[in-house]
Amino acid sequence: MASLEAQTFAPDVEVRETGLRIGAIGAGMIMADVHLEAYRQAGFEVVAIASRTESKAGALAERYGIPTVHSTPLGLIADPNVDIVDIAFPPDQQPALIRAALAQKHVKGILAQKPLALTLDEAVALRDEAAAAGKVLSVNQNMRFDQSIRVLKQILDGGELGEVVFASITMHAIPHWQGFLEEYDRLTLANMSVHHLDVLRFLFGDPEEIFTATRTDPRTQFEHEDGIVVSTLRFPSGVLAVSIEDVWSGPREEGYDSDASITWRVEGTKGVAKGTIGWPTGEPSTLTYSSTLTTGGRWVSPEWDTHWFPHAFIGVMEQLQYALATGTEPKLTVADNVRTIALIEAGYRSILENRPVRIDEIPA
Repeated sequence: MASLEAQTFAPDVEVRETGLRIGAIGAGMIMADVHLEAYRQAGFEVVAIASRTESKAGALAERYGIPTVHSTPLGLIADPNVDIVDIAFPPDQQPALIRAALAQKHVKGILAQKPLALTLDEAVALRDEAAAAGKVLSVNQNMRFDQSIRVLKQILDGGELGEVVFASITMHAIPHWQGFLEEYDRLTLANMSVHHLDVLRFLFGDPEEIFTATRTDPRTQFEHEDGIVVSTLRFPSGVLAVSIEDVWSGPREEGYDSDASITWRVEGTKGVAKGTIGWPTGEPSTLTYSSTLTTGGRWVSPEWDTHWFPHAFIGVMEQLQYALATGTEPKLTVADNVRTIALIEAGYRSILENRPVRIDEIPA
């Protein structure tokens, strides 16, 4: 039996490459407080920024010491000093920016937001166009780099829980619904469940089927269909998993003592791991686990000081920088992300037809 002291985990990535120059598109919260802060801490070089509002881009340039402000995103994409185009724009506008970057000889790689596109057909087209252009297109599935999820993956890969039987991710928290989402006909499954469904794929591989149930949420103050979402997934290994997104988490009125949280749990024949995602509270994510194989059945709680926001975003950009520098495949490939989009598409078909949908029903 391995001792507790012998167990070593890597909650955060090693920064192996910082030599490629980044052009940042977007000036909202996710770029301002997460991407750019992560890059500052990692030592990545951001050489240019642009957004829909030049003054907002200029304010971030001053805040982070970015030397060039472009008046438009297309102007940034045409800048020969930019090696990587980092996009934080609404998903209906993202494909056009990706295609503009694919057409530029000097652009080596693109980091896109999720969802990559609003439809599976568009996502497949972007995948194929990137391959034809010989460019590396990577998608920012940053929850894979959350510290608790990374350590959980290491525990699973080490076989410490034995055969995995059941897994769950439960969200009772209030995201920042960007205004552009009000114009779409898809809400929670495409824009929030995408984190959790992708993480379940990361941990357990591609599922065989998904059954998704939903209801409108009276606490969401704009028209929508998929407000609260519950998805059940079956995997070829036998794992049964549940992903729950309750995106308002009780009353939101002043004085209400909220218990917002995102929690996860994995049960195996030889142990259990459980944890929290720290984003709703601003604390580091947590993990605790017990294993009859490696901890003597005692609960063990590895610790770290870093956070999902912003530190996981170091890993997202680092994996792209390293892939471009070494000519290897990134960890977050567009081809893999298309399979996450296909899973979401299967979830929407399940909602529409009120039945489990096999993933092989969705050509991708």
